[in-house]
Amino acid sequence: MKPITSKSLFDLKNVSQPLSFMGRLFYLETRIDEEKNTYLTSAWSLNPKTLDRIEWVSEELNPSQLKISPNKKWLSFLSTPKEKKPQISIMPLKGGGAVTLTQEKEGISTYKWTDNGSAIYYQTSEKKEKQKEYAVKNKSDSKKPAPKTITKLQYKMDGQGIIETNKTHQVKKLDVSSKHLSLILEKERPFSLQYVSKDESFLLYVDKLDPLNEWVYGASVYEYDVALKESHLVTKDVPDGSFSFEAVNDSENFFLFTGNDFSHAFVTLDKVYGWDRQERTFKELSKADKHVGDALVGDFQQKTRGFPVEWLTDDTFVYPVTEEGKIQLYKGDKTGSNTKVFDEHIHLTDGDLIQDTTFAVTYSDLNTPSVLASLDIETKEIKVLYDPNETFSNNHVFAEIERFWYKGADDWDIEGWYVKPAEKKKDHPAILYIHGGPQVSYGETFFHEMQQLASAGYGIIMLNPRGGNGYGQEFVASILGDYGNKDYQDLMLGVDHALIEHPEIDKERVFVAGGSYGGFMTNWIVGHTDRFKAAITQRSISNWISFYGTSDVGAFFVKFQLEKELDQMHDLWKMSPLAYAQNIKTPLLVIHGEEDLRCPKEQGEQMYTAMKKQGVDTQIILYPKSSHGLSREGLPHLRLDRLEEIKAWFKKYE
Repeated sequence: MKPITSKSLFDLKNVSQPLSFMGRLFYLETRIDEEKNTYLTSAWSLNPKTLDRIEWVSEELNPSQLKISPNKKWLSFLSTPKEKKPQISIMPLKGGGAVTLTQEKEGISTYKWTDNGSAIYYQTSEKKEKQKEYAVKNKSDSKKPAPKTITKLQYKMDGQGIIETNKTHQVKKLDVSSKHLSLILEKERPFSLQYVSKDESFLLYVDKLDPLNEWVYGASVYEYDVALKESHLVTKDVPDGSFSFEAVNDSENFFLFTGNDFSHAFVTLDKVYGWDRQERTFKELSKADKHVGDALVGDFQQKTRGFPVEWLTDDTFVYPVTEEGKIQLYKGDKTGSNTKVFDEHIHLTDGDLIQDTTFAVTYSDLNTPSVLASLDIETKEIKVLYDPNETFSNNHVFAEIERFWYKGADDWDIEGWYVKPAEKKKDHPAILYIHGGPQVSYGETFFHEMQQLASAGYGIIMLNPRGGNGYGQEFVASILGDYGNKDYQDLMLGVDHALIEHPEIDKERVFVAGGSYGGFMTNWIVGHTDRFKAAITQRSISNWISFYGTSDVGAFFVKFQLEKELDQMHDLWKMSPLAYAQNIKTPLLVIHGEEDLRCPKEQGEQMYTAMKKQGVDTQIILYPKSSHGLSREGLPHLRLDRLEEIKAWFKKYE
């Protein structure tokens, strides 16, 4: 049996976006190509009875957003060939090649079929006329860098860069047969098309709560009357809430949304709400004190959408909940009645209703990277139909992972997982690895990085301290304005528990690492204790004062998460790890993406400079063309390098 290594990333595949159609299951399959240094996706169908598979769309077209046209003639998808913008393509379900329908210069972000399948509404953008004229006049100077004039509060976004303001954002309608194109809706700012009514009389789209006031946080759903060209906010009864459309029943009189009322700011639990369009009522429907949606964190899944909110009948629906490190399913109805219908130790990553109570799903668990399966929520039976990694799993050693609970600060119950070294050894080193967020959680999902660390001989302590999701509103909100206090205590008590329960861990060789919030906490930990042999801080926060003005979410995050304003600099400094740099003796490796706009590069640089000043052994590794999501979706060769650098740093101090 072989060990799982960093290069195992190139041997593994994940499946996503299952779609049921007349006895066949369509789905996407994604892999990472080492030579091409990119992610490649193809589209397949599977016969659930014979398990025969057919490839429909090759990796060359890199498909996403699979759909079946309502008239059952077409398989549609966004095609994104190498170095090209996404365009809408269709394939006849009776057989034949793909045809690209659009040639939008700025590409397509999303699309919706009309109810009769004759046309497609899609969203794109277009450069303004003045910018087009400027580009033509200055074609010879196109390679020269141009200045950027910024007037907006939110002017950049991680993974995207500076937000272009020289565009109009549009919804267009394309007749599939005649290719006639018409402009339906246009705005000067980004918005998101979510629904086209059956008679095409209205659209639903998401826009800012107050487009005229950039200091108002949040976005919600608007109804647009196509004939009158008028919009109104659907969720006006919850004025501060942010919501998104999910599904409508067959009668098209009751709509389901997910979102929250912002009562606990960023960490308010999302819930299912119902909108009766005729009565104009909007009310909460899902189980109390549960977070609707997928808050589990991992590093392997690609192009997954999460298990959907989906109607079962005209009155009942199913929805996902993150609970204690797994994805549960609840059945709800229009009256607000709720029943738990599925609760297993797995991570449901996607789904689509096949019939009645049976779904096509993709899922992962601690030692299962990704599979396609059927799930009957009535009988609870889950049947694997296709495992793209079956051969890999049969020939590699997966770590044994133990789930546990312990008492944190204030005697709160805290959940954790201990990933044991793949090869059992006495006196082995261990790593406390802290997740980001903090309003996400570790859970029952495959984590490649942890597996390859276990193969290298490390035990990994994975904890969900207060501030994480899946344990109720009080738990996730308890961190507001209190970073580095009881969450820190939860983590230290968790390490104590792991060392007691696993005496085979060498107490002198315990390390700490984390990214984002986990990077903040790593910085905080080494400033408050010397118990760890070495540390690695990634995409971290070190100084909340500079973070306020440099992060793409800085001003809002500081206000709502830390419950502070910029004029409270003394308080912000006390909450900043950099304020305790003089206490640090632990060797610290700093890892940061050069294009990280969520936790900007300067945060890591400040920590590195402080370590130099302290005379602490340190390095900083900056990754080019890398945003905040480097460890999950970055350039493959850089992901690989990062994994090797982490092992090398810890090996140095064993």
